[in-house]
Amino acid sequence: MSLTALVMAGGRATRMGGNVEKPMLQIAGKSMLEHVIESLRHVQAIDRIVVVGSSNSPNTTNEARRLGIEVLPTPGNGFEEDMKHAIRSLDLEDVLVVSADLPLMTPDIVSEAITRYHESGKPALATMARIEDYERMGTKPQYVFEIDGQRLTAVGLNIIDGRRIGERELDQEVLVVDSSEVILNVNNSQELDLARRKLSVEKRGVSE
Repeated sequence: MSLTALVMAGGRATRMGGNVEKPMLQIAGKSMLEHVIESLRHVQAIDRIVVVGSSNSPNTTNEARRLGIEVLPTPGNGFEEDMKHAIRSLDLEDVLVVSADLPLMTPDIVSEAITRYHESGKPALATMARIEDYERMGTKPQYVFEIDGQRLTAVGLNIIDGRRIGERELDQEVLVVDSSEVILNVNNSQELDLARRKLSVEKRGVSE
């Protein structure tokens, strides 16, 4: 069964300040977008990668094209609306939707999410993390959900059956990830510094 990955990169980075598009922020010598693309390219189950952009992110879509990635322009009306627009425009079935601000995301966690999605038989999967993991990193997520007695927040990695995108509610599998190394959404300067420190350490470790 084919699986398309949509990299959502069309929003305004209002919480970051400055004029740089968030996916273009540099971490360990690469843009955040490139880190995300590299991880997705190492996932065998993904057949197609599409960067979903808008007029808010012209430099990001140019970067995607430089990396040899397909680009789909959207109206830029918000994450959910742009996602639905992309799924309908491309007539997609199984879709992995990932934010362009997850530079620590690994191929392993993506593969785990895909496997769980197929095993669950449900039309949607949300990847979530425990609030305690964010607190240990010294950061705080914007949204908190109570699920099965746990305080969780969405990571920014989801899978959905695109044929059912018009339904108001879908039965959803929840994958709770344990490692704080793969859950850092870069939404502010503090989280950007955390990601830079983490990837800088990893880069030094590889070269030594």
